[in-house]
Amino acid sequence: MSHAPQNGPVLEIRRFSFRLRQREILRKVSLEVRRGEYLSIVGPNGAGKTTLLKCVDRIYRGGEGQIRVFGRPLETYSQKELARRISYVPQADGRVFPFTVEQFVLMGRYAHLSPFTSIRRHDRDLVRDILARTGTAEFARRRLDTLSGGERQKVYIAAALAQEADVLLLDEPTTFLDYRHQAEIRELLGDANRQRGVTIVAVTHDVNAAALESHRVVALRDGAVVFCGPPPELMRADALEQIYGTSLLLTGHPTAGLPVIVPRTSGGRGP
Repeated sequence: MSHAPQNGPVLEIRRFSFRLRQREILRKVSLEVRRGEYLSIVGPNGAGKTTLLKCVDRIYRGGEGQIRVFGRPLETYSQKELARRISYVPQADGRVFPFTVEQFVLMGRYAHLSPFTSIRRHDRDLVRDILARTGTAEFARRRLDTLSGGERQKVYIAAALAQEADVLLLDEPTTFLDYRHQAEIRELLGDANRQRGVTIVAVTHDVNAAALESHRVVALRDGAVVFCGPPPELMRADALEQIYGTSLLLTGHPTAGLPVIVPRTSGGRGP
């Protein structure tokens, strides 16, 4: 991964706290995301990772502290203005929408249309280009419910890219996918970040992927930031133990020049 761009922040979160059903989920979270950066958010279950993304995309409203998007307070954006700045791909939950792939990706253009205009030729051409780039053109006319989980995930990302927002928020983009589809999704995101300049903020449980793909990593635990830094600083036994509360086994990656986490054995392979 190349060095992150040093432009000003596109997202600024300052001492932000959020409660859900009387339970404090986020506690005085502060972080910045720079233009063109690939930032991963990791941490144990229940750390507040998904909640943070939903607060940034205003799915959850309220909270204490401040979130600024391109220098403006989040609450000053209209929904359409925010959709031109931020797109969001939620964690897969099994729900499938009754649309063809092309119809669904075209919906990503809503932020650029007025209520009284129809889909333009420009929008259709852009969507066809995105379908080709994301490897989803071959099933453009198929319904979403006929696709595999990996194929659907690529379509959801294609729809987010069709939105042409500056920042892409992703919640566990490769969860439940086989190795081939994981690799395809990571290549797709890497291309969007490096070649298209899309700023990416991705929540993931895969610490190895976060370290290998990201410019920086933020770790949450119990709703608070407990780590923020580059991957080499994350992939140390003491840093990981502070985040996860348990010791993890590390070994050198054969090509990346970084340690990666490997599973511990139970002491033997016999019956």
